[in-house]
Amino acid sequence: MKAIVLTYDKYRTITDHMIFKYDQLWPNHPFQFMVPFQELSPLMAHNNVDYIKTSRAIKSTIIELLRGMDDEEWIYWCIDDKYPIYLNVPRIESIFQWLLGKNGPKIDGILFCRARQMWNKEFLSGIEIIDNKRNKYLERRDYHQIWIHQFLRVKIIRHLFELFPNEISNAKTMDEIIMSIIKPMSHHIYVSMQNLAIYGESTSRGILTRNCYNSLVENGFNIPAWSTEIASYDIIIGKQENEISDSIK
Repeated sequence: MKAIVLTYDKYRTITDHMIFKYDQLWPNHPFQFMVPFQELSPLMAHNNVDYIKTSRAIKSTIIELLRGMDDEEWIYWCIDDKYPIYLNVPRIESIFQWLLGKNGPKIDGILFCRARQMWNKEFLSGIEIIDNKRNKYLERRDYHQIWIHQFLRVKIIRHLFELFPNEISNAKTMDEIIMSIIKPMSHHIYVSMQNLAIYGESTSRGILTRNCYNSLVENGFNIPAWSTEIASYDIIIGKQENEISDSIK
């Protein structure tokens, strides 16, 4: 499965770290990471990474990565400002196999990290579906938490980015844009009832989070030259008390 990475040259270390964490936590994962670059050519070959030269603009980067892909194709959407800390691999593999099976569901996305607004009923439609292992998924009312890593059909990401302006001043602006987009009723995206993953955020306001800095050091990565300061706090997604109890079941 193609894993679409939103990143740019400056963040190459962050990108490499994110992919490393998938290789570490899920050694036989099915992803072929599609990593855009502008001027910084790949320094080494990775069997599970394809480097694709794109323009610098965020919108055109994603449009170019999706070029030639069918709207109904399943992808893994993984912005590199998130990296996995914990994955319930057996359950996530089961979701992957269910989505791509001959009798796969007629849906358009599964988020398996139930975090933040996804615990709030106002962000859910009230519709539930059940997979072939009797696990439940709750339909999402809008695109909240679209930046967390998840399985999506190409048409979801293509639709969103085609509505983005050609020039985006900073990544934070994308949150405001997403919140202004009304999800079409034909886009059926869900979140797992139980939380199955924990992610760390890599940066906050342009600087490394404390958790990402610690992970880079622990795993032998050089700290990027642009990182002249480190945040004094961690940002962990999916680590609320009730989520932890669910994630370890």
